[in-house]
Amino acid sequence: MITRPTLILDKQICIDNIANMALKAKQNNVILRPHFKTHQSAEIGEWFKEYGVECITVSSVKMAEYFASHGWKDITIAFPCNILEWKVINELASKINLNIVLESLDTIQFLEEHITNPVGVFIKTDTGYGRTGIKADDYTSMQMLLNQLKECKNLIFIGYLCHAGHTYKAKSIQEVRDIAKDAKEQMLALKTFLSADFPLAQLSYGDTPSCSIINDLSDYDEIRPGNFVFYDETQAQIGSSSKESIAVALACPVVAKYPERNEIVVHGGAVHLSKDSALNEEDEPYFGTALRLNNNQWDINEVIGEVCRISQEHGTIKVSTEIMESVKIGDVVAILPIHSCLTANLMKEYTTTTGEKITMMT
Repeated sequence: MITRPTLILDKQICIDNIANMALKAKQNNVILRPHFKTHQSAEIGEWFKEYGVECITVSSVKMAEYFASHGWKDITIAFPCNILEWKVINELASKINLNIVLESLDTIQFLEEHITNPVGVFIKTDTGYGRTGIKADDYTSMQMLLNQLKECKNLIFIGYLCHAGHTYKAKSIQEVRDIAKDAKEQMLALKTFLSADFPLAQLSYGDTPSCSIINDLSDYDEIRPGNFVFYDETQAQIGSSSKESIAVALACPVVAKYPERNEIVVHGGAVHLSKDSALNEEDEPYFGTALRLNNNQWDINEVIGEVCRISQEHGTIKVSTEIMESVKIGDVVAILPIHSCLTANLMKEYTTTTGEKITMMT
């Protein structure tokens, strides 16, 4: 019986999402190196192995340690290398095939002086997201890094890695297609321009909207989507998935009703859902869609309302008069999260629709 905020996972939807992405990778003859920062669970990771996945992406050294301890032997840490963790990086590299991401001469020089085990290196490439990385058309800076890497003994250059994260702000499928096309052109041009010394440099590409929407990904060597394992409200809005493909929902007890303002309050706030929001059809921010929950199952056609406000523990749901009359204090409702990666990270555990507990990295 659910008595507090609980993250419900529909295992079959999750497995279907994995199967679909694995099939797309196979059809494009590219490696699927899924980003495990979304689910952060050794048990869920095992489901990927059933579809031929042998290498993964993580977002931290700690996460790399966790999945390495559960049998994964080929891991890329897709976050700018934190040189303060060099000892752990070096230790991991002695046990598994470890790849890191870097973008500065300082990092290259420091690591080459300190590590004693071979580590694969991707240069972080910015194709327009503007978060981290060397701009894809900054060939001068790229060449400087490559020149330094040619002299390294334990840093083994693999290729260029990008994350077109600006697709998450796209307002349409066409906008995602345009961003993905631009990113591909930049990555291919980069590889061609700098092919003299590294003609076999690999191209690693990742973001769920692109990898879900674009059919032709064959110009890449590997793809690294992560959110696709669960999807969420954001992906449904973009058009990366349907709401039927959302595999997680936050179960929240109803604790208060306010008929005078057509609002109900649930135990489920920012510490459970995060503060990420999206815009509804009226261009107003909302923090998730509330649905009826029956025996740990939700139905996307049984909408209660939208979460219009959140604070630390409170979630306020705007409802109709009819819904207000039918929902009782003590009921438990399901909320489809705006950003499933953050919701999972906050909750740290899953309960499946059949009542099974699945743990996460802590």
